[in-house]
Amino acid sequence: MDTTRYLPFAGRLLIGLPFAMSGLGKLAAYGNTTAMIAVVGLPVPPLAYAVAVALELGGGLMLIAGYQARLIATALAVFSVAAAVSFHSNFADQNQMIHFLKNVMMAGGLLQISAFGAGALSLDNRLSKGRGTSASAALAH
Repeated sequence: MDTTRYLPFAGRLLIGLPFAMSGLGKLAAYGNTTAMIAVVGLPVPPLAYAVAVALELGGGLMLIAGYQARLIATALAVFSVAAAVSFHSNFADQNQMIHFLKNVMMAGGLLQISAFGAGALSLDNRLSKGRGTSASAALAH
């Protein structure tokens, strides 16, 4: 039994689940979240809130499912770096530096998904078989 076919799913789950949970948390904390967005000076906090919830909750769940994984992983990588720079750039505070580095590490893992795809256990793979192409054949072109 080839256990490596399960590793991409495990990776997507371990990266996607915290995003989905964070998005759910934001749904329950509209006022606090928009206030925090305003404090760092980002424009239109309600719009930034909506984008964050959509990316974290929707993107996290799509990543776990392996649907449009390359696109979603790229969007979440950009989001992670933007969040690191916007919310965690006070390096005099060691906690903020740890959060900054955590976001950068997540972006690195997400870029691996962007580069190599969702893997065998994913909707992307299942849907590509329905179109008569395999994920590996698509990568060869």
